[in-house]
Amino acid sequence: MAQGVCVISEYRDGAFRRVSFEAASAGRRLADALGEPLVAVALGDGVAAQAPNLGHYGVEKVYVADSPGLKDYLAETYAPVVAEILQTLQPKVVLIGASVNGKDLSARVAARLGAGLATDCTELKIEGGALKAKRPVYAGKALAWQEWAEGAWPQMASCRPNVMDCLPPDFSKKAAVEPAPMAAPAAAKTRVVGVEKATGKVDLTEAQFIVSGGRGMKGPENYAILEELAELLGGAVGASRAAVDSGWRPHADQVGQTGKVVTPTLYIACGISGAIQHLAGMGSSKYIVAVNKDPEAPIFTKADYAVVEDLFQFIPAFIEEVKKLKAAC
Repeated sequence: MAQGVCVISEYRDGAFRRVSFEAASAGRRLADALGEPLVAVALGDGVAAQAPNLGHYGVEKVYVADSPGLKDYLAETYAPVVAEILQTLQPKVVLIGASVNGKDLSARVAARLGAGLATDCTELKIEGGALKAKRPVYAGKALAWQEWAEGAWPQMASCRPNVMDCLPPDFSKKAAVEPAPMAAPAAAKTRVVGVEKATGKVDLTEAQFIVSGGRGMKGPENYAILEELAELLGGAVGASRAAVDSGWRPHADQVGQTGKVVTPTLYIACGISGAIQHLAGMGSSKYIVAVNKDPEAPIFTKADYAVVEDLFQFIPAFIEEVKKLKAAC
């Protein structure tokens, strides 16, 4: 009989990604509501050394698949391993972060298990002993609650990054670690030959503060002021599709339906009109500040704070105020 909650963690470059802690925290709340245990699955090369730290966020036991063959994320190696582990553990609920890798892995594992999957969820709860998930639909224009058919196994959901509140870490708690019940990973037919990383940049999907620019930036050279503001805030710089299509910013910076979905604490949109495709990518931000000289710009319908002003006048003045505040601290 299926029992408990299982979190599929994401391990990269010697550490778990923040979305794993968010999923574990959500899993702890669900497990408490069910009165059942919370476990996690961790895959990677050298992951066993870090696995006990998932206990800081309420995980009781971690099933570890530690192998050189799992050093890099490859769908052909990860999906069958995770599916095999879940078949053995038989958890009632499975959670995974809706990161780039998580979105790919969750869909493949769900297909192997014949399971229902709610993707990119913003809220999870237990009602009547079963999982219910809230997620955006119609490009973010609405939110829908979804539930699973009675007896469906497992109930799988992916958690949108930066949405599920992390529990305060309890560093006195460590999770028990046990080898995962699985066969050795099959030899992959593909391999990662290199990884190009953007140095000195905060990952957009994990940034708490994002300053984005659109067509109103007028050219790539003007993003320097956004870079300065983002650095002061300890955040990242994003861009609209129009800016990326114009060659002003790399595609990795694109926020929107065809770019990255972000959920920062603060999103500052500069010279962005607010097309529905862009709103779908940042509409879940906790606070949205829009700077646009057009008072009829659609972005203002979504903004918590609307600044009708020339961004080239406002942003430099805003930067000076931020510097003053930081100097006073």
